[in-house]
Formats: sequence, structure tokens, C-alpha cells
Amino acid sequence: MAGEYDASGLSQEAFGRQRDIPLKTLARYVARYRKQTVGLEPPRWVAAEVAARGAHGDELAVLLPGGRRIEVKRGFDIATLRQLVAVLEQV
Repeated sequence: MAGEYDASGLSQEAFGRQRDIPLKTLARYVARYRKQTVGLEPPRWVAAEVAARGAHGDELAVLLPGGRRIEVKRGFDIATLRQLVAVLEQV
């Protein structure tokens, strides 16, 4: 139930009303659930914005916190990019 609440995008009040669950009960379950899953949450995607196009219009760069940068340039291997994304989703 608490996992469903987290995925719902609703407020606790709205979710509880929708499922006929008292707010205090839902809050207790959510707190317990979050304690158990600390550090187990999957990374969240963030909004991205195209700042400028590469010289060929097919280059991408993602700037990460701490100054890290991931670049995909013309002629990249899509299988390698898929592997990279899969690894990043596990972190």
C-alpha cells in the first residue's frame, strides 16, 4: 500500500480518501515503508534542456552534479549506450 502511495503522485490525504484509509494509518505505513527502503530507491530522472546543438546536430551531452559529463557523439554505438544506462539505473 505505501509503495502504491509513493508511485501514485497523490497527497496522502487524497490517496487515503481514494482508498478509504485513515490519514494517520497511511502516514504510519508510509513512514515504516520509507525506513525499510532507504537507499533502495531507484535513481530519479530529472528534466533536461537542450542548450545547444552539436556541429552535426546529433551530439548529446548530459552534465551531472559534481561536474561530471556524459557525451554521445556522432557514430556512437547504441548497444554501449544501453549498457551504460542499465548500469546507471542500478546505482
